[in-house]
Amino acid sequence: MVIKNVKVYTEEKTFQEGEIAIQNGRFVKALLGDAEEEIIDGQGCYAIPGLIDLHFHGCKGYDLCDGTKEAVAEIAKYEASVGVTGICPATMTLPVEELKQILSTAASYKKTEGKDNPLCADLLGINMEGPFISIEKKGAQDQRNIISCNEEICQEFLDASQGLVKFVGIAPERNQDAVSFIQNMKHKVNISLAHTNADYDTAKAAFDAGADHAVHLYNAMPPFTHREPGVVGAVADSPHVNAELICDGVHIHPSVVRATFRMMGKERMILISDSIRATGMPDGRYLLGGLEVEVEGNRAVLVSNGALAGSATNLMDCMRIAVKEMGIPLETAVECAAMNPAKALGEFENYGSIAPGKKANVVLLNKNLELKMVVKDGVKI
Repeated sequence: MVIKNVKVYTEEKTFQEGEIAIQNGRFVKALLGDAEEEIIDGQGCYAIPGLIDLHFHGCKGYDLCDGTKEAVAEIAKYEASVGVTGICPATMTLPVEELKQILSTAASYKKTEGKDNPLCADLLGINMEGPFISIEKKGAQDQRNIISCNEEICQEFLDASQGLVKFVGIAPERNQDAVSFIQNMKHKVNISLAHTNADYDTAKAAFDAGADHAVHLYNAMPPFTHREPGVVGAVADSPHVNAELICDGVHIHPSVVRATFRMMGKERMILISDSIRATGMPDGRYLLGGLEVEVEGNRAVLVSNGALAGSATNLMDCMRIAVKEMGIPLETAVECAAMNPAKALGEFENYGSIAPGKKANVVLLNKNLELKMVVKDGVKI
């Protein structure tokens, strides 16, 4: 396959007029052999790498925590259809044994139905948002299942997932042994701060100990103020820490998104959707972690108290909002929705950019950033 007449997003994070060559499901410098290949006229579209969502819960009526292969497959199919070709869905705060079953099912899916399937996004990992979180900042998580971080239980999660868990979130203020937990587990999995009420000093100590990720920055954590900078300030002062941002136009004001990019730099910003099962579905009531959620447009709130409960916006739409409504350059938005998550997942060798040898996952967008084509593993879907 050759895709001609496109503006190709390069690893230098710029667009360059050119073409893309694909053979045997991989990007190549040029086609080899004499076999006839499909020629596609890109009609001047932007050609960007398939996006990677490393924090979302579900879509099209399904949730990772349904704990079935069908759920994972339907989620992966929808995501690929909108140009998100790599996924790292998130768990909720559920009982330990239930979480282990969910992780085990996902691991089994990856080895069977999810292996080399061009119609579905690749399952690259799992982001554990609970259960080691705080009660004060639990958001849409079920308080009954919250526990303090525990190395033995964490290891059980890693074992159940067969290495698929890539991030484990904790609220370090809940446990005096949090620093020890981080030091002992950081070589096995990325430790993130998630749904935490930590002050600046506690959060900074966690990052200094080796935690390297912040879950949906600004949301489910203390506010960033001039005297109490909290988790956000600790992230700003910790250059090795990546930070997720939900750019759905609901969770964070556009001015704050722009300020965050200036404060921390685009290299460690990761756009996420935090989407729930209502994404791609009509408005109405849905379940999230056993709690009832009301969805209207792209706004999702808990029925019980009106608190924000994830989003109803897929990552491709979040990227469009970041560009069109928040003033983030397209080149930067693609970096933060494809390259940076690939690097954070340790998957940049195969994903996140259009480069020879990598998996041929590419998305064509017209000048209005409307989706025109998705190619997954060299197959037009």
